[in-house]
Amino acid sequence: MAENRFKHSISTAGLIALGSGGVIGSSWIYTNSQFFKQYGAGGEIFGLLAASILAVFVSLSFAELSTIYPKAGGEVVYGYEAFGKKGGLFAGWALLGSYLSALAFYVTASSFLLSEIFPKIATGPAYSFAGAKVHYSELILGVLITLFIFAINYLGAELTSNVQIVLLALLIILGLVLVVVGFSQGKASNFSSSFYKGQAKMPAVFRFVLPAMTFLTGWESIGVMAEEVKTPAHKIGKIIILSIGIAATYYILVLLSSAWIFPWKETAQMQMGSIDSFKAAGFPKLGTAAFVIAFLGLGTSFLALFSAAPRLIYSLAEKEILPKYFAKIHPKYGTPSGAVVLTLVLVLGLDWMGKGALTYFLDIGGFLTALAWGINAFNLAAVRKKYPDLVGGFRNKHLTLPIIGGVIAIMIALATVIPGTSVSLVWPYEYVVLGIWIVIGLVSYFSSKNK
Repeated sequence: MAENRFKHSISTAGLIALGSGGVIGSSWIYTNSQFFKQYGAGGEIFGLLAASILAVFVSLSFAELSTIYPKAGGEVVYGYEAFGKKGGLFAGWALLGSYLSALAFYVTASSFLLSEIFPKIATGPAYSFAGAKVHYSELILGVLITLFIFAINYLGAELTSNVQIVLLALLIILGLVLVVVGFSQGKASNFSSSFYKGQAKMPAVFRFVLPAMTFLTGWESIGVMAEEVKTPAHKIGKIIILSIGIAATYYILVLLSSAWIFPWKETAQMQMGSIDSFKAAGFPKLGTAAFVIAFLGLGTSFLALFSAAPRLIYSLAEKEILPKYFAKIHPKYGTPSGAVVLTLVLVLGLDWMGKGALTYFLDIGGFLTALAWGINAFNLAAVRKKYPDLVGGFRNKHLTLPIIGGVIAIMIALATVIPGTSVSLVWPYEYVVLGIWIVIGLVSYFSSKNK
């Protein structure tokens, strides 16, 4: 029916903004003090570079499949075409869980960032979870910010993408200022010896790849929202790779500039990472600019993932894995309104965990991201085998790089669920949350119609 079709409302600029802006989050710019301390500046920056290369390898499968199937839901559609209903559920459930983990992180991080400016927010009545106090005032603020993001998404993809373009433009401008000042006023000696004396370099780099994968997720939203773009389908694959390149370059240059402007070992002892390093180097206004980047990045990621998650739910419902109700599209706004509301409910259902669960959200999100990335390489191989004459606007000459990326991603995912490895999930909380998500997925699958 005409009223149940998506509108072609996202411009090419909006698509790039959703992809690259969806990747550029907030926590990376203030948690680098913690990561510098744990892995050294080299461990974080080179680990991020390694994860970016892995993301490009992985994205090659998404790039090809998105031009063959420019449909809402992206990886759900790819998995369904490759392996049937089980494949659609497995691929889509992993990516949806990854996005919901990130969104839950953003809800808490938004109030956390504001409490740095207005400390009174983090006062008053509270309860504890996972060793951290959750103040009701912070909780309410996080809910209000989430409702604002929800409203923008409910009112249509065009509004969402236009807001995203503005936020990304501001991010780039502020980032360029930090990079120019950091490299022109800093010195290489602040970054040289980028690991601690006696530190094992390669394990430090490898260990940071997992949280880096969480930082780098979001570009998949391009394929997830491909049905709503004005851009010709054959260009979508190239935009996916471009978006990763923009976000990865931004991350690495801004982090490197903060290690250039001020000794990274001293930054490692601070609380707010790059924000504090620019202030300590004598540039308080640039410290404020770094704080604004954190908030803008939170906004771009929040918007992009809150747009993509309902499209995954929509596609799962369209394939009758979830109730058909969630496959309805609003006749006026052209959004999967029921799926958008469900996303809001799921995200707010995780919000109550507060700051004590921030690491949980990152770790579980990293595992599910790695799993979703890995699965898609095999989706491509299966589609190639089943439909050898089906060619989109982007085609890999060989499948070597996407398969290598997929295998590495799955190995990382497996390493996180095997107890005792350097990247293992935290027992018992993270295993329990992950187990609940798997059970919900299995119940959804077995209760769906077998068509």
